[in-house]
Amino acid sequence: MVVTPPPPPPVAALPGSYADPVIYSGAASGALASATENAATVQTRITLEGRPLDYSATTGHLTATDLQTGQPAASFFYVAYTAGALPAAQRPITFFYNGGPGSASIWLHLGSFGPRRLATTFPSTEPPVTAPALVDNQETLLDHSDLVFVDAIGTGYSQAIAPRTNAQFWGVDQDAAGFRDFVRRYLAANNRQASPVYLFGESYGGPRTAVLANLLETAGVRVAGVMLQSPAMNYNANCGVFDPGQVSCEGYLPSYAAVSAYQQNGGSLPTDFSSVLQRVREFAAGPYRSEVGPFLASGAPPSDATLTQLAGYTGLPVLTWRQDFSMVPGAYRARLQPGQVIGRYDARVRAPIGSALAAGGDPSLTLIGNVFNSTIRTYLETELRYTAITPYLGSNNVLNLWNFSHDGKALPDTIPDLAAALTLNPAMKVLAMGGYHDLATPFYQTELDLARLGVGAGIQIRNYDSGHMSYLDDRVRRLQKADLRAFYNSVSVAQ
Repeated sequence: MVVTPPPPPPVAALPGSYADPVIYSGAASGALASATENAATVQTRITLEGRPLDYSATTGHLTATDLQTGQPAASFFYVAYTAGALPAAQRPITFFYNGGPGSASIWLHLGSFGPRRLATTFPSTEPPVTAPALVDNQETLLDHSDLVFVDAIGTGYSQAIAPRTNAQFWGVDQDAAGFRDFVRRYLAANNRQASPVYLFGESYGGPRTAVLANLLETAGVRVAGVMLQSPAMNYNANCGVFDPGQVSCEGYLPSYAAVSAYQQNGGSLPTDFSSVLQRVREFAAGPYRSEVGPFLASGAPPSDATLTQLAGYTGLPVLTWRQDFSMVPGAYRARLQPGQVIGRYDARVRAPIGSALAAGGDPSLTLIGNVFNSTIRTYLETELRYTAITPYLGSNNVLNLWNFSHDGKALPDTIPDLAAALTLNPAMKVLAMGGYHDLATPFYQTELDLARLGVGAGIQIRNYDSGHMSYLDDRVRRLQKADLRAFYNSVSVAQ
């Protein structure tokens, strides 16, 4: 007689755990029949500069209700880190999100200024001695602000609530309105309406931030400051968005000079490179700008003097520039080093054509993409004690479904939105951060975009010897932490 052993006793859930029973979908038609607000909560500690800092990590969902109808519209997935005992009116809260469109906030969450960070050797392409692991992040901003990392609808575990569908949030205005309603809900649910509110958006998160800041101010939520990480504020001015020959590539010239100098000097920049960059800016805004307009309009040939300067700054031949005077970043990447694929998000990273690292078209993204995506769910489950049935959707291919139209234009120009937010709240501060080696959202184009707001003490720009996700570089992340600390302090003094 075969005796069936009794089933093992159930494993007791750890305190604060939450096993989410919901099945989430990133499909365009995805919609939850209803949603509940549940979360896992963990109490833990980090040691910063030799001093312990106790904090809470809350992982789960909040329901954003439509501002106009009051009806549930979307269930947003978020991870919030809160610390300290200051009254709400004195403790800032910063909302973080990546861009895409279609990216969850995995990069900022695990790579930038949260209390735990995925330690990599980026931008080195040499195999690491040990596998990247999560470590306590000495550059976390948790000693200055509570931090909320939130995923856009259709990414992570965020989803629309019926009768809405995910796709109804996939547009400039719809997306920003959803984030507005999430911020409103978070502040209300946690009694944080008196807290100074900051917005931190990366890449497409930059234009989202401009629209969101204006929507929040209009809705009566005061925004103390916005941080723009490698933003794409005006798509209409970025020649990388268009086919060759349509838009001036002036905004890319300093980036081309930086990348060329780095690749030609064995991975470093000359000590006087800041002055070189300034000369390239002046050249781009002067001789190049005066000649590229007629070139694009009628094919008027550029002068030999201008072509010679271009060749000197970039290392590409005069003949190449004569044939392609407004060179888009894809063409520049293909020509800089024959046989190599140069990174788009970080052009310091390169890989031989045909190699595994080059297979995805951007070795700087391939270099770290897998480890970030494989780490996030383990982190959620083991450290934050949130488990889900469905996989975490780090990226969703929604680009061709996205409605980029905004304010009467087919592509967004969100500088007017930021200007409107600053008009409603003149005390709002702006910090833009970019990387010299970013060939997706070039730092000089950001400077040109923000210059339209006029000269003011409320707008600061910091650029670093890094790429799009500048915080992945250990040395640069420390510089950014110092700049962000000063930014928080400057806003608190101004308030």
